[in-house]
Amino acid sequence: MFRKIQIAAFTFTMLFSFAVTAHAEPEQGMNNQRLGELIKRIDESAQGTPGFWRFIVEGREVSVITSEEANRMRIIVPIAPATKLSNEKLVRMMQANFDSALDARYSIAKDIVWAAFIHPLRELGDEEFLSGIGQAVNLALTYGDGYSSGALIFGGGDSQSLRRRELIDELLRKGTI
Repeated sequence: MFRKIQIAAFTFTMLFSFAVTAHAEPEQGMNNQRLGELIKRIDESAQGTPGFWRFIVEGREVSVITSEEANRMRIIVPIAPATKLSNEKLVRMMQANFDSALDARYSIAKDIVWAAFIHPLRELGDEEFLSGIGQAVNLALTYGDGYSSGALIFGGGDSQSLRRRELIDELLRKGTI
């Protein structure tokens, strides 16, 4: 229960931080309606409203938070309490952020380790969104072991993890039917 309260508090903070005072340009490209359609293709039991959805992928809770006015979209997946994060794991997460996390990232907020994929909303394509979900979930699933988004690994880094491309391919298949 406490974890759900933490997630709700973090989500509120994220939504509040997206607020803007400037008048937004007319909508083009990706929007909340399209994201809702894609999310329902992934998980028919997804919960939420335009601007905030919560659903399950590979047993992990995924939240998608948007602001059409600020042109922002964020996919977040909780991983573990940050209080249990050793220096060794912190260093490994930073190495992964350099070479094997790719477009998703490990992050820490509200005493939780998260996987996050952040992108401008209007410029986001269907496949990029679906891949972002897969990458964030893969970071959560490989935390403590491979530390990989499942996408390509940037050479020259320290990661020697296995790729988890299968999840990304499955989400692309579901979302582009």
